Amino acid sequence: MYHVENKGMFWGRKPDSYVVINEGNAYLPSGGLLVILVASVLWLGGTSLQAQPKGGAAIGTERLVHFLRERYAIPQTVKIAMDPLQTSAFAGFSEATVVTGDGPEKKTQKVYVTQDGRFLVLGTLVKLGSDLQSELVKQVRTNFKLPMSTPLTAGPLVKSKFAEFQQIKVSSNDGKSQDFFVSHGDLVVFGDVLLIESNLRQKALQTMVMRDQPGVGPTSAPVTIVEYADLQCPMCARFHAFLESELLPRYGDKVRVVFKEFPLAMHDWSTTAAIADQCSYQISPGDFVAFRSLIFRHQDAISPANVREALLQYGEEAGIDRDKLAACIDSKASLPRVEENKREGEKLDINSTPTSFINGRIVVGAPPPEQYFALVDEALRAGK
Repeated sequence: MYHVENKGMFWGRKPDSYVVINEGNAYLPSGGLLVILVASVLWLGGTSLQAQPKGGAAIGTERLVHFLRERYAIPQTVKIAMDPLQTSAFAGFSEATVVTGDGPEKKTQKVYVTQDGRFLVLGTLVKLGSDLQSELVKQVRTNFKLPMSTPLTAGPLVKSKFAEFQQIKVSSNDGKSQDFFVSHGDLVVFGDVLLIESNLRQKALQTMVMRDQPGVGPTSAPVTIVEYADLQCPMCARFHAFLESELLPRYGDKVRVVFKEFPLAMHDWSTTAAIADQCSYQISPGDFVAFRSLIFRHQDAISPANVREALLQYGEEAGIDRDKLAACIDSKASLPRVEENKREGEKLDINSTPTSFINGRIVVGAPPPEQYFALVDEALRAGK
């Protein structure tokens, strides 16, 4: 198991009523089903005729399987099967059973699809009563094993990014919170809602800016990996080491890696580090990767109190002019570049780190090397 840093972390507890299939994983090494990031773990649940999207054309299981494989970077070597969509007990939804893998590695799970065929719900649907806020607080407290001494407050229903769903926030008095999607006024999604799109890679490739971005490898490489990372995220550090010491030596000039900043609000020095990282690129592009690697390798030694001095020290070790780096950090001259990276990632619905794109195909987290190599190999074959 491995962990993915999640900006939406909700008290860091595992809910009892959901199947925790694999922490921090969007695709299971055992051939299990995709899971969704909620409460700093990824979980999949749910239950639910053939769904009808706008325009009246039925959405079939083949398209859904393709979407799941694309959205969660499940290699073709992993078998995915889905039963026909059936009417759900929950109004407005259909459901299907998804099976991944075979033999002893086979995993079975139900998923929800809105009956217009536009949205896939990953998580558990819970129907609450007329007092939505009060019942939601009770449900959250029970599922996350939160003591009565932890005050919780549910806000009002508001519009979400999807017109078909509303949204409600549950907050604790220490500033932590989690947003939940709501359907039909009282059906709460403990999980996430995904718009079923057929052009995920195209959207990513059209959104990501490649010009004047730090990277390693030739621009002519047939495979480009774009990585969004938080410099304070431990899993990002391990993933960076994998890219640097395993992936790039394995593929050589066939792969280019482009690095993007995605500092999370939950971390107290990651934004400063991201600013310094982009400063290093502006001052001395050739030393950028060495500087980034040093930050990742020394995460445990960095704190809010010493972050500036530590960054200047690692900058010197990487060959970057100390005075220029100090001036850039202090003036936050590179902050616009960091903010551009962050906005770009948010347009791509990134909410956890590390998240990478292999020729536009999203990979959430840091799969085991064999899985990541399989995805790169698929991209190389597709480019021939």
